[in-house]
Amino acid sequence: MIFLIGSIVLTSYLLLSFKVCGKLNIPVYPAIVFNYITCVITGSVVNGSFPIQSESIATPWFRWAMIMGLLFITSFNLIGMTAQKLGVAVASVANKLSLIIPVILTIVLYNEQVVGWEIVGISLALIAVIFTCYPKPNESENAHPVPLLQKVLLPLLVFIGSGFLDALINHVQQTYVTKETNNAFLIAGFFSAATIGTMVLLYQYSKKQLVFKFNQVVAGISIGIPNYFSIWCLVHFLQDSPWETSASLPVNNMGIVLFSTLVAALLFKEKLSIINWMGIALSGIAIYLIAFGNTL
Repeated sequence: MIFLIGSIVLTSYLLLSFKVCGKLNIPVYPAIVFNYITCVITGSVVNGSFPIQSESIATPWFRWAMIMGLLFITSFNLIGMTAQKLGVAVASVANKLSLIIPVILTIVLYNEQVVGWEIVGISLALIAVIFTCYPKPNESENAHPVPLLQKVLLPLLVFIGSGFLDALINHVQQTYVTKETNNAFLIAGFFSAATIGTMVLLYQYSKKQLVFKFNQVVAGISIGIPNYFSIWCLVHFLQDSPWETSASLPVNNMGIVLFSTLVAALLFKEKLSIINWMGIALSGIAIYLIAFGNTL
């Protein structure tokens, strides 16, 4: 359970850290790029050396790690664009509802059985996410009109990108990765994201679209170290979980929704509506039913 708790706490920290970047007027994209560079360095320190060798390129998991890196960088930016144009609540709903994609894929690909109270729990989890992230009246208003296509397309892309990222991590660790190659797989994914992100960032700096400031590096380091260990904990949790993956992923995601919402309310004084509190209560019920429904 320590890996589950670590994944929930560290991922929640990651989400909340972007709120801090906004308050400090630190651009999100440079922080994301320096975060991935930090992830590579952190993973190499944990491993004792840079674990990706020439023979790693021939392994089945390496190409998946390259795709994972692309999904890392694009998903983060899509979430940022959605939050800016449509509001944080819409981005949160699209991101968290994506848990349905890896759940369905694990049932289809690995013939996992989801029955009884687990089905009820997963259904409640989807409702709980919507209720927990339901916007208050002042959050749903946007001063700048957004074209209908963007209103539909941006949340859809966040939903698909986040869902397939979770599904990819689960599939690769189930199929190709061993405990001995876990760290190399993670670092390869972060290295891919760092490489892609750095090329784009250098272009933006050269075109004066962004101005480099040292606080961007500090923000990246502050995000990157917990980010590495959040994915590290998730991979270990999925490998050692006492439940099927179709139950483990919703428990993890619901835990993140529950914990991050409560911490945001405490630290950032975000006021929760009655609907939000209903979502938090449903999250707790959903987690219990998914985790322990087969014993009822």
